[in-house]
Amino acid sequence: MASPPAPMLASPGVLPTGPGWMYEFKWDGIRAIAVVKDGATRLFARSGAEVTAAYPELAGIGRGLRDSVLDGEVVAMDEAGQPSFQVLAERMHVREPHRAARLAASVPVTYLVFDTLRAEGEETIASPYRIRRQRLESLPLGPRAMVPPSFDDGAATVAASRENRLEGVVAKRADSLYHSGIRTPDWIKVKLEESCEFVVGGWRPGKRALGALLVGVPVAGGLAYRGRVGGGISGAAERSLLSALGPLSTSQNPFGASVPREDARGALWVHPHLVVEVKFGHRTRDGRLRFPRFLRIRPDLAPEEVRDA
Repeated sequence: MASPPAPMLASPGVLPTGPGWMYEFKWDGIRAIAVVKDGATRLFARSGAEVTAAYPELAGIGRGLRDSVLDGEVVAMDEAGQPSFQVLAERMHVREPHRAARLAASVPVTYLVFDTLRAEGEETIASPYRIRRQRLESLPLGPRAMVPPSFDDGAATVAASRENRLEGVVAKRADSLYHSGIRTPDWIKVKLEESCEFVVGGWRPGKRALGALLVGVPVAGGLAYRGRVGGGISGAAERSLLSALGPLSTSQNPFGASVPREDARGALWVHPHLVVEVKFGHRTRDGRLRFPRFLRIRPDLAPEEVRDA
């Protein structure tokens, strides 16, 4: 392969059952294709951009390999040992070698490999998933890389994912080929939590400078309130949010009467221009988010693109 292939994508859906399906945990990280040539590893994001410099601790994952292409997820763990996108966010855009090295020591990542497109010179992209999985498990991966488990009981995998507070499950047809860059029903992702985009209309200070975001969805005349989001805001995210929200300051409440008085108390209002992605357990009958956690800023989305799911 002259250039890194785009990863195969899973379609959202309900858990498929019956013979012919295999199940894996869904990891809360960033997708990465690893291209290994004579032990040297290069990492590429889903967009095709090279991200090798961001993760120097992954340089040795292909040390024992001669010619392979791997598909997996770069994951960072929080203090509780859970995969955390918020922790990973501190690493994602770092390219300066000295800073990347410092972060590799303090916030290390792991490459969780779940597929192989070439295994030691053997093209496997047209082989069934069960064969690719067997070849993957035979490869001598270096430190900071591992092959996570695969299961044949979907319901039990969902239960284990929920028990371990993971993001969800990916079901894969055992005979499915690898369709680079395509989202197909051969892979089904089942998320245990929802995530949607919302517009920030204000924020409240707390124990830290930014205690919680007040988010909503666009309606005529402003925003309809959807909840207060205080979880998942790391130190790096707090700094990015405050930097983005500062210039948007206004004295006008964009939510109008839709925000409860207790949530509005002490709030600082902003023009509704910043879009964020939020994970949550479910919605109440009046549309409020239950157990919301900040995931990321979405600079690629304009407020008018946000829809009330």
